[in-house]
Amino acid sequence: MDALANALATIYNNEMRGNREALITPSSKLVASVLRVMQRYGYVGEFEHIDDGRWGKLKVQLLGRVNKCGAIKPRYSVKYAELLKMPEWLRRYLPSRDVGVVVISTSQGVISHIEAMERKIGGILLAYVY
Repeated sequence: MDALANALATIYNNEMRGNREALITPSSKLVASVLRVMQRYGYVGEFEHIDDGRWGKLKVQLLGRVNKCGAIKPRYSVKYAELLKMPEWLRRYLPSRDVGVVVISTSQGVISHIEAMERKIGGILLAYVY
C-alpha cells in the first residue's frame, strides 16, 4: 500500500465530486509534506491532523483548483542538470510549461521542482499536481 498514492487519489476523487473537504487515512509525514507544497501553491487549503489512536487522519480543505494529481511510480531520481532543460518526465506529468507543480523529495526537504531549480539541487520525484 502506498499512503501517498491513496491520499492523492482521495483528494482527486473528492475534488471531482465537488466536495469541500477530504478525509485522508492513514496519515504520514510524507503526505503532510506533500500537502504543504500543494498548499503553498494554492491547490489545497488548510489541513489538520486528527489523532484517532491508530495511524491518524488528515482533514484537508479543498479549494476546487485541482484538475489532476497523482503519485509518480516508480519514483525516479533526477539531477539538477536534468531540471534545467524541459525533461521528458516534466512533459509527461504536466500539461504545459508553466502549469502545475512536480513535488520532489530532496536533501533539504520536500519541495516543488521550481524551488529545486532555484536551490540548484536534485532529488526523487514523488507527485504531480495541476
